[in-house]
Amino acid sequence: MTALKILFATSELAPLIKTGGLADVSGALPAALQAVGADVRVLLPAYPKVWAQAGAVTSVAEFTHWHGFPPARLFAGTLPNGVPLLLLDCPSLFQRDGGPYQDKHGADWGDNAQRFALLSKVAALLASRSSPLDWHPDILHCHDWQTGLAPAYLHFAPDACAQSVITIHNLAFQGNFAPHSLHNIGLPHAAFSTDGGEFYGHFSYLKAGLYYAREITTVSPTYAEEIQQEALGFGMQGLLHTRRPNLSGILNGIDIEEWNPARDPHLDKGYQVGKMTGKALNKAALQARMGLTVNPDIPLLGVVSRLTYQKGLDVLLEIVPQLLEMPVQLVILGSGDAAMQQHAQALATAHPDKVAVYIGFNEGLSHQIEAGADLFVMPSRFEPCGLNQFYSQRYGTPPVVNATGGLADSVVDCQPETLKDGTASGFVFHGMSADNLLHTLQRAITTYQDSRKWQTLRKLCMSKDFSWKASAAHYLDVYSRALGR
Repeated sequence: MTALKILFATSELAPLIKTGGLADVSGALPAALQAVGADVRVLLPAYPKVWAQAGAVTSVAEFTHWHGFPPARLFAGTLPNGVPLLLLDCPSLFQRDGGPYQDKHGADWGDNAQRFALLSKVAALLASRSSPLDWHPDILHCHDWQTGLAPAYLHFAPDACAQSVITIHNLAFQGNFAPHSLHNIGLPHAAFSTDGGEFYGHFSYLKAGLYYAREITTVSPTYAEEIQQEALGFGMQGLLHTRRPNLSGILNGIDIEEWNPARDPHLDKGYQVGKMTGKALNKAALQARMGLTVNPDIPLLGVVSRLTYQKGLDVLLEIVPQLLEMPVQLVILGSGDAAMQQHAQALATAHPDKVAVYIGFNEGLSHQIEAGADLFVMPSRFEPCGLNQFYSQRYGTPPVVNATGGLADSVVDCQPETLKDGTASGFVFHGMSADNLLHTLQRAITTYQDSRKWQTLRKLCMSKDFSWKASAAHYLDVYSRALGR
């Protein structure tokens, strides 16, 4: 049987370039699909950070005569995991200081509409018979608004030879641009309509993808339901409800080799189920590193998160004074809203032996918090999937989460009956409020103080399988539907 050919089109990919969970999925899912026999290639812009890590590449195509776009070239290489990589090199659009979407000051690049239209246009070309490559995909798999135009380009291409699938990683980011942008990106006027990319007077790259793609996926079953409702639909709930027969929620997986407490190079000591001494040593090391009182009996709460309204960190910071009436410590790693950063730092200054804050991001410290904390706090108001709740369970650090999106799908509340039947894996509250979060944290700390229950819960957490294997099988089902099989 001929291997299914899949072209991934993405704007970021771990470990080469990352701003969020999209990069983790783009880095891990192609390898998981390859492991089950698919022929996968990944298309990515050649940002400076990508070039620096790309290794040996070969020029395979040039694009020099597209109206509205500067000249570009396509290079072929290989990712460290063995997946073939296609790099879109357009120096005037992608070779610049800053991140994939914003400059070094945090302002969106003014030409993002053109930058990601080019990425989408090349993706659609590679999925058509006029592709400059000998390899032709069966499926073009796009991700978020940055490649949302690819299904539209493919729809209007006279020689399309692939079906398109788009994955929503976060519906809040939509790529909405002024209508005049349509004149410079090579799409017909028909694309700018209600039955197309028009969205409240703007042209939405994401809406175009959701309208024209054969199948739509998002990153958890619960989020697939939530985005069909007004509260989390961000204006697109009607379209998504209409497309419900073609909408699937597939829970993300994680790289279980990168996130493996037994062999994690960032930890002072590895550990695993049945050999948990290392977890206590990592806790002591984390307490010492962050200037907290080194005490094995004080429950240590960990947070690795953007400090934003979505992530609910404002609510956590609000209840810290009440939490500190209990024997508890808190360590926070993250950055974001300036007022939240200042609030967190003020709490650390007022309680230096109980609260520690690191503003910014540090990969090693994120692993050390997952391993050294006793509980991982993740009170998101909404969460399409989330990844840290997977990491924390794998590291024997039960998460405390709001019942939304992927958090609801991947964490089972610790109750006597779920401990008994072996499904418990954390602590879940329903309804975002300071009282609900505080009560659930108090319940978690009470459970921590019962050594027998705590050991059982940690063991159950670490026994969960969050690899990409099951998710890859679900994606193969979606591809089959897209192809009418």
